[in-house]
Amino acid sequence: MEMNHSATADVEFILVGLSQDRGYQNFIFWTFTFIYTMALVGNFLLILAIGTCRKLHTPMYFLLVNLSVVNVCSISVTVPKILQMVLDQKRTISFSGCITQVFLFVWALGTEILLLSFMAFDRYAAICQPLHYTDIMRKEICIGVAAGVWLVGLANSAVHAGLLMTLSFCDSEIINHFFCDLPPLWKLSCSNISLNEAMAFAADVTFTMSSCTLTLISYLLILRTILKIQSVTGKKKAFSTCSSHLLVVSFYFSTIIYTYAKPHSTNDEEEYKTIAIIYSVVTPVLNPIVYSLRNKEVKEALTKFICRHQSFQ
Repeated sequence: MEMNHSATADVEFILVGLSQDRGYQNFIFWTFTFIYTMALVGNFLLILAIGTCRKLHTPMYFLLVNLSVVNVCSISVTVPKILQMVLDQKRTISFSGCITQVFLFVWALGTEILLLSFMAFDRYAAICQPLHYTDIMRKEICIGVAAGVWLVGLANSAVHAGLLMTLSFCDSEIINHFFCDLPPLWKLSCSNISLNEAMAFAADVTFTMSSCTLTLISYLLILRTILKIQSVTGKKKAFSTCSSHLLVVSFYFSTIIYTYAKPHSTNDEEEYKTIAIIYSVVTPVLNPIVYSLRNKEVKEALTKFICRHQSFQ
């Protein structure tokens, strides 16, 4: 039976999920409940700590707040559906629900990639151009760039979701994944997906590859500047200001590039799901942990916020 975009109201896909073995269902449910809770608590605490501490009202922490918002959005697109599938064993998702999930996830993904790139530029400006930092990273510029990043991510997501709606789906309705993503849906289509793949490749070059290149250039310039610093203390201080971001960028970009740069026709489906868990579920949990544990100012702000809250109670 052929399905197309004219009959989307009646179309339902079936998500395979992470495992069909009932023995693993409780483990999956409680593991992902814990991860989701940690992600929400960690990111919201980071947002509140930065928002209530005037000392942290700087460009770097403004961008970090945006990153935390993206993390909350990203993990909220995927994990609640996983939990719902385990609870009521209902693995179906409507065509409109699937398109919405793709739209929101691709939006969060593209926005996060651009944010991480601009955060690298912020560290470059702080370390390599300290005398001009306040001029380069003015409030108006930071707000404008942050708004632009969200809008560009939105436009990119709208293109992919729109192209997906033009496809016809036939024979199989089973998505071998735990959420609706572009490559698994392309595999189900009996339409010509060359335009979809071309736009995905263009987005991969524009977003991931270019952002990764800009980030790499920023850190090469930062490294060159750090090596010129004479004192060991100065080198450690300069490196500590960007080590957290470098760790997050390395972890995030490596999984994204591996997943989307590798031809989807040769991807092992189970391997693809495992890697998708890393950048869609694990990263939103790790980001607040990395930035809080490796940043003295954030730890102080979090401690003050928690103590103030306990005193109020």
